[in-house]
Amino acid sequence: MSKFASGFTRSRGFTLIELMITVAVVAILAAVAMPSYNEYILRSHRANARTTLVGAAQWMERAATANGSYPLAASVTDGIKAVEGRRYTVDVDSTTQQTFTFTATPVVGSPQANDKCGSLTIDQAGRKTTSVAGPTDTLTLECWSR
Repeated sequence: MSKFASGFTRSRGFTLIELMITVAVVAILAAVAMPSYNEYILRSHRANARTTLVGAAQWMERAATANGSYPLAASVTDGIKAVEGRRYTVDVDSTTQQTFTFTATPVVGSPQANDKCGSLTIDQAGRKTTSVAGPTDTLTLECWSR
């Protein structure tokens, strides 16, 4: 504290206006950062689903190389279909032993359910699609690359 010539003491600190300006700046930064952060989280969980799909497709190819045909869907264990973060469930369609399709579907009620990419799919030919667009659509390319 410092003393004025008249004997009054002056406190040092923030005024209410300075505090309100600081709060407003922090609120503006948060309003800009939160949507970007949420999109980053959705992308990271989508990447987990893509990793699981590609790994499962590789497992099917190895099994086909060893056995001469793709295993039936019932032979695909839950460990192969498990997606880190549990925001996706993976289903396999392999009824003919000549083809397979893996689909990662966002879990209903999770934040991933609102993802713009929807479900991700990969098949025995390596075709990668989404439930909202075809294989050559820009959104599909973005969803499978980011």
